[in-house]
Amino acid sequence: MESSVLKVENFFANYGEGDIVKDINVEFERNKVHAIMGPSGCGKTTFMRCINRMHELTPNSTVKGKIMLNNEDIYKMNPIDLRRKIGMVFQKANPFPTMSIYDNVISGYLLNGIKLSKNEKDQIVEESLKNAALWEEAKDILHRKGTFLSGGQQQRLCIARGLAMKPDILLLDEPTSALDPRATSKIEKLMVELRERVTIILVTHNIGQAARVSNYTAFIYLGELIEYGATDKLFTVPKDKRTEEYLTGKFG
Repeated sequence: MESSVLKVENFFANYGEGDIVKDINVEFERNKVHAIMGPSGCGKTTFMRCINRMHELTPNSTVKGKIMLNNEDIYKMNPIDLRRKIGMVFQKANPFPTMSIYDNVISGYLLNGIKLSKNEKDQIVEESLKNAALWEEAKDILHRKGTFLSGGQQQRLCIARGLAMKPDILLLDEPTSALDPRATSKIEKLMVELRERVTIILVTHNIGQAARVSNYTAFIYLGELIEYGATDKLFTVPKDKRTEEYLTGKFG
């Protein structure tokens, strides 16, 4: 795939015992939304955490195989540099509680000691909040704590924080599972808009969500990549019986 931004080759991961991610081979295309689906405990989040090297922060964890970002091996990169290029938004919105909305957005720069002028900070905050569809709601309260916002707004703030570093890829790990339908709908709309700026890899349990927002879907079962392809095709004519059974609710 010529336009792939991330290429995973013969990749395994574990926490010291049996492999949780088993021999995954997949390419993620630039500026698309890729959904990763599968039942609980099948290795989706572990795989996501490997993509920005959060997995190795767990004691006894090991990996084998390659993950290439723009043809560069991520395991040969400085992890801090890598996490600037691959941002992550978690299931539960986690703005830094002691920081204002403004400082939350630029926290990646602050925490990494990257010096910015007041003008540069203002520009990054406004642009990132606009890209996360939060500017209009937040522009008059930028110096209030991030935790002042509603759950859906906090999640968009976390997306703005991820976008502020201008990453190549944004990982979203079930970003709407704790949100109400209205907030979920806003984040889904945002994902579709954001793919023009960033490649998105989304873990979701919500089959409807994957159908609505993703261009490609991967189905993982017991740590193995069972099937990967264009979402509309995979949902209508899955090649593997296990994919079909998962999509029709026979297990999950």
